[in-house]
Amino acid sequence: MAWNEPGGNKDDNRDPWGGDNKNGGRKEQGPPDLDEALKKFNDRLGSILGGKKGGSGGSGSGNDGGNSPSSAASFGLLGIILVVAASVWAVSGFYRVDQSERAVVLRFGEYYNTVGAGLNWNPTLIDAVQTVNVTKVRSLSRRALMLTEDENIVQVNLSVQYRVGSPKDFLLNVRNPEQSLENATDSALRHEVGSSEMTDILTEGREALGQRVRARLQQYLDNYGVGLEIRSVNVESTSAPDEVQAAFDDVIKAREDEQRVKNQAESYSNGVIPEARGKAQRIIEEANGYKQEIIARAEGEADRFTKLLTEYNKAPEVTRDRLYLQTMEQVMANSSKVLVDVEGGNNMMYIPLDKMVGGGSNVNSSVGMSSTDQSRFSSSAGLSSDTEVDELADRVLQRLREKSANTTAPRREGR
Repeated sequence: MAWNEPGGNKDDNRDPWGGDNKNGGRKEQGPPDLDEALKKFNDRLGSILGGKKGGSGGSGSGNDGGNSPSSAASFGLLGIILVVAASVWAVSGFYRVDQSERAVVLRFGEYYNTVGAGLNWNPTLIDAVQTVNVTKVRSLSRRALMLTEDENIVQVNLSVQYRVGSPKDFLLNVRNPEQSLENATDSALRHEVGSSEMTDILTEGREALGQRVRARLQQYLDNYGVGLEIRSVNVESTSAPDEVQAAFDDVIKAREDEQRVKNQAESYSNGVIPEARGKAQRIIEEANGYKQEIIARAEGEADRFTKLLTEYNKAPEVTRDRLYLQTMEQVMANSSKVLVDVEGGNNMMYIPLDKMVGGGSNVNSSVGMSSTDQSRFSSSAGLSSDTEVDELADRVLQRLREKSANTTAPRREGR
């Protein structure tokens, strides 16, 4: 029966949190006594473990040395609870590491080992596991104004590609690895820029600058034990400060114009010099050919003279006449005039008929009259135009043809 149920025994009208109350079995309302609560908890724990329950109001069972059935059930329940707790503890220790990760195991807060990909187990509450992605490539961008070796200021933008190389060092050696990387990048970049000239950094030296910064930055990180591996350092852009960018653009444009003019001059030189060398070689070859021709001709003339001398010694008169005729033939071959020696009269100049057919303009040249002689002849004869001169020439030709036709005397060609 409940302690406060109506109709109950007055002796049982007691506070459930305490003992009997002398004032009618009641106590004043208030918080329970901590000592009594602990005493009751100890009594219950002793009953579960098979001990005797203490207290002045309790009655013994009469079996002082043996265990009750309730004690055996309590032992079985405790075993089940322990087995379940051990199973939960064991199952909670399994964990899986991805292919791209590595797990760092700490045992009681101290580094124990590094675990690779796969299913692993560690004792819960004893080991602590932290996983790190070691294949992901991370990026860091930096932009800064720096002083060069020749005391000029340049603005450099670069990006750093890196990944975790040592998970242990990355997690345990440095509190903030990314911040350490930023500081090391600034230090390495300022060291390399301060050792270079501005012209080299702004033009073709950017690639070499990136390689030097990468090597120095990796050395810094290894010395710090950050556990990061630098994959690449790309110098994205280098320029002068914004305040003087226009002046630098003019300088760069002038330098490009200078290079362009040099390239044009070299192109012109490459075109003229080979041509001049070719012309010089052609002149040399022509001179050599002319030399060989003159030598061969001289040798041929000398040989012909030697052979002619031999023939002359054999028949001097015949050889002289033949030489005279050959010489006159060569001299008169290009002349259109023929000199006729007429017996019993004066010599007469003969003009071939094929030269006369050409017209009045050719007659004057055939008869050997120059333009000055023609003008003098026209003025002395009272001729005022070229037409009259042509008519007079035609009449002269007609007279010559008639005279040639009527001439029957023998003629002899003069030498």
